[in-house]
Amino acid sequence: MIVIGIDPGTARLGYGIIAVRNRKPEHVCYGCIESGKGQTASARLLHIYSEVATLLEKYPPAHIAVEKLFFSRNITSAMSVSEARGVILLLAEQQRIPITEYTPNQVKQAITGSGRADKRQMQEMIKRLLNLEEIPKPDDAADALSIALCHIHILR
Repeated sequence: MIVIGIDPGTARLGYGIIAVRNRKPEHVCYGCIESGKGQTASARLLHIYSEVATLLEKYPPAHIAVEKLFFSRNITSAMSVSEARGVILLLAEQQRIPITEYTPNQVKQAITGSGRADKRQMQEMIKRLLNLEEIPKPDDAADALSIALCHIHILR
């Protein structure tokens, strides 16, 4: 079973792909999809659509897990993130892939046992749980791996 975790964003979207073999999660790959600074919003969304569609084709997932949007003080940023999330939701629906959303606190709780864990604690746990040699970089990719791992833990 393959689970793809996504940390949505329009300038940088993190993804983490985890395979479960013999009930053990194994990291497949992780990274970021980055959009050019000079691109229009619609060009960025098209780029996200194309790149995520390629990931779904290359690593056909049983599930997609996405970070749930929470509104902060910057409403403009929240709006663009919601647009990127919409692209992901559309792709999942088109390909009939189940999609589940998790809040940051749910992810922290599933990975560290505490909804108050800081970013460094999360990254260390991801490294340990997936037997990685180093902490995944950039942060968006590490966050995406933690979202995928959260979903795997909740499925158990």
